[in-house]
Amino acid sequence: MESVMQSLISGIVVGSIYALIALGFVLIYKSTAVINFAQGELLMFGAYLCLTLVVAFKIPFWVAFFTTLLAAALLGFLLERLFLRPMIGEPAISIIMLTIGLASLLQGMIHVTWGSETMVYPVIFPTEPLRFGGIVVSQVYLYSVFFAVLCLVLFNLFFRYSSSGIAMRAVANDQQAAQSMGISIKKIFAIAWAIAAVVAAVGGILIGNINGVNTSLSGFGLKVFPAVILGGLDSIPGAILGGFIIGLLEALSGIYLDPIFEGGSKEVVPFVVLVVVLMIKPYGLFGTEEIEKI
Repeated sequence: MESVMQSLISGIVVGSIYALIALGFVLIYKSTAVINFAQGELLMFGAYLCLTLVVAFKIPFWVAFFTTLLAAALLGFLLERLFLRPMIGEPAISIIMLTIGLASLLQGMIHVTWGSETMVYPVIFPTEPLRFGGIVVSQVYLYSVFFAVLCLVLFNLFFRYSSSGIAMRAVANDQQAAQSMGISIKKIFAIAWAIAAVVAAVGGILIGNINGVNTSLSGFGLKVFPAVILGGLDSIPGAILGGFIIGLLEALSGIYLDPIFEGGSKEVVPFVVLVVVLMIKPYGLFGTEEIEKI
């Protein structure tokens, strides 16, 4: 029982980070109707940059953390301005292929800059584990959940109450109506990409503190994709719930299915569940169903 609870805690930690990264996918899709396949590379960029600032430049972690977020926002803004904005009005498949190309470009640049060896963050959080009965929880797990949930709450408040957040919601609902009300669509697109890069960077830093940093971090972009589709591509609450569901599914499959299939099941089970859910609800659990009238 204790091993199950230990795995569930790990699933909640990973799920909270998945939810944060999934938020970036949904933001870009809601604002621009584009699926960003470079999200994993943005995550990897944040993890490497923060680590470099802390280790190579001896900058305190929290200063490096917020500096990385600023750099990630700038990167997201530049990607939208230089590559995505000229593609406005082009077929969706062309823009999707562009994001795949951007993913390869960013991954190559990161590989050239930092190499492929695993790098480890210095000790940032207390190393003494906390005990709850027979369950041992690393403090880095608790800090990761706290910061992931804090970011989700802050972004939710931003979308609900800030003028830019309200404008983003208006653009997501109807771009033409929002533009007729004086909202700059191009500005909203840039903000969406900047925020997506920021949440990816936060996720990368948290994962890097848990698992270390290497080029395989980009794979988290693909691992989060089932959470995005499961919750609904255009649903922020769905992305959050989907992230936690996928995190818990990975944890439980590692306990109950890995002994049967000799490992690797947690990499497959989320996609199997995703296919089953989409057969029943093609737009995900909370996605907006589109009805075309002929």
